[in-house]
Amino acid sequence: MAEITRKIGLSLGADICWPLCYEEIIRRLDLVLPVDGDTVRFVVERVTIEPYGLRQPCPYTVVLDRLTHWYHPSREWIKKAVLMDDLYVLNNPWSIQSMEKQTTYCAMMRLGLPVPDTWMVPPKEYEPSPDLEPMLRRYARLFDIGVVGQELGYPLFMKPYDGGAWVGVQKIDDDEQLRMQYEGSAKRLMHLQKAVAPFDVFVRALGVGPQVRLVRYDAGAPLHARYEVAHQFVDAEEAALLTDMTLTINTFFGWDFNSCEALRSDGVFYPIDFANGCPDSQVTSLHYHFPWLIKALVRWSLFCAATRRPMRRCLDWAAYYEIADRDLPYREKLADYARIARERLETDRFEEFCTRHLSVVDEVVWDFFGSDTARDAVRSKVEALYPEHELDSFTEYFWDKIQQWRADEHASSPA
Repeated sequence: MAEITRKIGLSLGADICWPLCYEEIIRRLDLVLPVDGDTVRFVVERVTIEPYGLRQPCPYTVVLDRLTHWYHPSREWIKKAVLMDDLYVLNNPWSIQSMEKQTTYCAMMRLGLPVPDTWMVPPKEYEPSPDLEPMLRRYARLFDIGVVGQELGYPLFMKPYDGGAWVGVQKIDDDEQLRMQYEGSAKRLMHLQKAVAPFDVFVRALGVGPQVRLVRYDAGAPLHARYEVAHQFVDAEEAALLTDMTLTINTFFGWDFNSCEALRSDGVFYPIDFANGCPDSQVTSLHYHFPWLIKALVRWSLFCAATRRPMRRCLDWAAYYEIADRDLPYREKLADYARIARERLETDRFEEFCTRHLSVVDEVVWDFFGSDTARDAVRSKVEALYPEHELDSFTEYFWDKIQQWRADEHASSPA
């Protein structure tokens, strides 16, 4: 029996609160697990940015990555480590790099998901280049943006085809607004998407491996209040549908960690935004739901590290398309997609691993989020975002939400 240490790396940007909490929970767990005849321990380390040789070994078994979508040096190091060192990373870096919202909309339309009607329009302005002018003169067709808007119908949303964090998203109610917003869009390549209106429920589903949490969401609220504390806002079948939808999207694109936004109108859930491969993970937005996220990341990363879960380097879509081409109702197709997803995520094996090795996680996480260390992590994030005169009030606000989660968890736990 060998003594083995699995190292989990955190590839971070401006992240503050969740790494502090994740690191401390792993330290408190202090796990020593029997796995395949070996004794396995775990350590966590923050990944540094420095020169490296392409043949230089990678010291990590698993990396939780927050940089691939915008910082090229870390993205290229992660690709190298996946190809040469069998690193497992959340999320697939090639997919994150290439699967912008345009691709995800097209793919899920092809699978039959009720994505709202969407158009892409050429940018209003261009970066000059020698070949641009003759190309546009020969092949670009003049168009009336108002005609496109009327074809879709109002209200609609204009949003960047590759955007995130609600940057550049505009609700548009008529031709005049559309022309004004398009004139101001400059060089950004934009989508026009028919609004789901009216709707009665906005859900953001967080997925970590096979684990999914449904959160009622209010996009019009201040950032600290968008994720609502709400229970039973969908029925059991709707919850199953949204879970299947999230797992289908995530596994189709090779994402272990993603969020899917969907709106309910006349009883139908329409997915509107689901290319979020670096989801919001901050206590200052998630608050009540923040401990769930940390616990889900802890469980999934430990499972992947302990079992040396192999990275799926290539995206295999054939199985999904085979189902898409069957003459089946939408809900049956979605259930079949989700069966593929659960197989690829080794859901049964993961749940057995958690039952056998990680039963203490619930208690450790619950205790931790009542500690001064957890409160200090919340305070650190608040200090990074809020002015001096709001530090105490917002620290208390987020801390109280976490304590509400602890109370609810305690009330729902077996006696």
